[in-house]
Amino acid sequence: MNQMTHKERVIAAINKQDVDRVPLSIWYHMPHKDQDPISLAEEMIRVAKKYDFDFIKMCPYGNYVATDYGLSCDFFCTPTKPVKERFFRDLTAEEWENLPVFPAIYGTYGKTLQIAVETRRLLKQERDPQMQELPILQTIFNPLTVAAKLVGMENLNKAIKTCPESVKKGLEAITQTQINFINANIEAGVDGFFYASQTCREGAVTREVHAEFAEPYDIRVAQAYEGKTYFNVLHIHGDKTYWDIMAKYPGEVINWHDRWVAPTMADARKLSDKCFLGGINESAIFGNPEYTADQVTAHVGEGILAAGKKGLMIGPGCVAHPDSVESHFYAARMACEQYAR
Repeated sequence: MNQMTHKERVIAAINKQDVDRVPLSIWYHMPHKDQDPISLAEEMIRVAKKYDFDFIKMCPYGNYVATDYGLSCDFFCTPTKPVKERFFRDLTAEEWENLPVFPAIYGTYGKTLQIAVETRRLLKQERDPQMQELPILQTIFNPLTVAAKLVGMENLNKAIKTCPESVKKGLEAITQTQINFINANIEAGVDGFFYASQTCREGAVTREVHAEFAEPYDIRVAQAYEGKTYFNVLHIHGDKTYWDIMAKYPGEVINWHDRWVAPTMADARKLSDKCFLGGINESAIFGNPEYTADQVTAHVGEGILAAGKKGLMIGPGCVAHPDSVESHFYAARMACEQYAR
């Protein structure tokens, strides 16, 4: 089979067609770079070129969606210590009702939008034509996750019980902010969105609460990119997830911790016909210096064999550790070619 470009490979995987090798990307936070959009864009491109990744999943710091709403964070700006919340807010009913709708260029949202702008600009300057069109994904979160990042899960569940209609007004504002942000990123040239939920699971909210306080807003956010971008990933975060719910949202690809939580890739094939992104246990194996490169290659190969090489991209179930072993990146890349044959 003729060698594909990165974009061709990704599109073929989405459409469950034959690929010359399984598409691959591995992402991790870069806290020494993520406070400057240009530095972060340069580093993400450098890593993608170094390991021959097929797309870039942009990695703004994980709390960027809540900072403009008043979340306070500590910024360490070292390679291996990500941004961490300093304290959560505890909103009154009136404060929930008066959360603002931000334009995409405001504050930290604007700074995160600039990451997409700079990444696409720098890629267009690459000599290699296939790098110029390398697919890039912007990271977004569903509104209930944004609310949880702002006030903490305990405070959020308390507010849902004590002032549910006020929380809904807050979620309405967050939803419109997310839609504004999506529209601006599409204009900036992203190819899709990495749409993450950290609340679609047991231990966060019940299915009943999720149906009322997550799904209506989630779908509206997803509809903002539906049909406008071709490469949208649904990231279902955590253990004991409501996988069946979020897997039905608009989006071409599903990503979850398939190597250590249910469902397995094989079981998921019975539940959804979407393309899957996963195959790497980012929490126990990938990046763990106790494992050799050969073991990582075999680990990734197991994922490919379990899922089948059609309708599959290889990546971690969530962010890899920023201090991961370099040889493991090359090992994962080799597995994508070796096992595709």
